[in-house]
Amino acid sequence: MQDCTSVIDGKAFAADLRRRVATHVARLKADHDITPGLAVVLVGADPASEVYVRNKGIQTREAGMTGFEHRLPDTTSQDDLMALIAQLNADAAVHGILVQLPLPAHLDAGAVINAIDPSKDVDGFHVLNVGLLATGQKSMVPCTPLGCLLMLRDRLGDLSGLNAVVVGRSNIVGKPMAQLLLGESCTVTIAHSRTRDLPAVCRSADILVAAVGRPRMIQGDWIKPGATVIDVGINRISDGDRTRLVGDVDFDTAARVAGAITPVPGGVGPMTIACLLANTVTACCRANGLPEPADLTASQRDA
Repeated sequence: MQDCTSVIDGKAFAADLRRRVATHVARLKADHDITPGLAVVLVGADPASEVYVRNKGIQTREAGMTGFEHRLPDTTSQDDLMALIAQLNADAAVHGILVQLPLPAHLDAGAVINAIDPSKDVDGFHVLNVGLLATGQKSMVPCTPLGCLLMLRDRLGDLSGLNAVVVGRSNIVGKPMAQLLLGESCTVTIAHSRTRDLPAVCRSADILVAAVGRPRMIQGDWIKPGATVIDVGINRISDGDRTRLVGDVDFDTAARVAGAITPVPGGVGPMTIACLLANTVTACCRANGLPEPADLTASQRDA
């Protein structure tokens, strides 16, 4: 039963963002003869990564951008992968570089990420971009937290002064999400598995972002009535003879309490690729000394 005031439709929001991306791509082509280019590197044949890379390619082309896919065997050496990154860094037609994670165990993911030109790091994982974000400067922002913030702004408008709790402290979601919320002048708490009385901490939140990777961990009675809940979790669970996706929040109980909530699937997930495309357009504009599209870069301004 969905009793909450609003279920936030990530699919519709992402579709609108992709339309805006396509509009800006068309303008870059028409006015400047420039086509944003996104290079995606996949090492090995992880099934989930295969699907994700395929979807990225489809949406890149639909937006009118140039996609460069590099599929490498799982036996690829560190030196060979680093050589490819260097090649892409030097390619003026490539404005964004994404190395699909996870990488095979023998490869040093940190070294690979930090070999990417920070200006082309559209995932926002390079240590320089992490540092710029943490110090409130203009950076490339990780796609999933960026998508979460865009939806929060759309739902709530000015976030200043709100209490925000981020459950999860990963470098990919939890930490950058907290930095973005600080940039919006929220009062931010990062909670995690060792937080004392986690339910009470969650109940203090006007904004609750769940990114802990545990299916249905956060229950409805952990949520402040009227709070906005962003569920980043994507967990596969067995349900009889089938497998389905659930979030880190128990949707059915949370929906009776929250003022707004993202579903799983169909909430945060679709925003990740849409924000990747937006970041690539931003990177392209920066590389060519052009103004950044305000409707794509609102969450990448100086804090």
